[in-house]
Amino acid sequence: MIPRHQKLLFGILVFASLIMGVTLWRLRERAHQQLIAGHDSAPTSAPDVAPAEEATLVVANDQDNSLLPQARSLPLPADPGARARAVLGKLLDIYAAPDATHPVPGGGVSVLQVFLLPVPDGATAKLVPVESKTGDTSAKPSASSQEQQTGPQMAVVNLTGSFAASHPSGIETETLTVLSICGTLHVNLPRVTEVRFLVDGQPRATLAGHADLTRTYLAAEAAPTEGVHP
Repeated sequence: MIPRHQKLLFGILVFASLIMGVTLWRLRERAHQQLIAGHDSAPTSAPDVAPAEEATLVVANDQDNSLLPQARSLPLPADPGARARAVLGKLLDIYAAPDATHPVPGGGVSVLQVFLLPVPDGATAKLVPVESKTGDTSAKPSASSQEQQTGPQMAVVNLTGSFAASHPSGIETETLTVLSICGTLHVNLPRVTEVRFLVDGQPRATLAGHADLTRTYLAAEAAPTEGVHP
């Protein structure tokens, strides 16, 4: 015969099991409803992607020290600054490819930003040091220089320090890189008449020991006049 205290203990265990089962079932239902609600609130359409357009890249060739325009189809944003960064990113991707005629490591991620500044009355737009939120001081365009203009522009190309550090050293190879960037900017954004360079947001004396990055380059002089090749 089962003692009374054991019967009582057994009854308590059965009751607790029922309570736990009901609680688990309710938790399961609640989680299921939350999952359904999450699917319903998720976006049903893909994010907007810039349409592909034909761009002209001025590609360097180390064999004959030439600059050859090549037509490429790639997504190009409407914003001029983002557009400039996109074409330069593609250009540096070509240089990072295994079969590059002008091999330079780094690729498109080596272009941090491209600022477009007005060049009033033929004067050179100035860069002013601005202290960032992290306390670092870097050369950046002032707010007033971001105003939309219809006249000539200066493009300020901000490259990564790793790109400069890994760039092959030599006057010819460094000059080809700089001129190909200038020419590519001018061909795709004709208002860009001048180009300056920064590295990690700071002025830098040379690219890899030779090409002068302290000067202002005239973009039109770097753009080749021969036909565009696919």
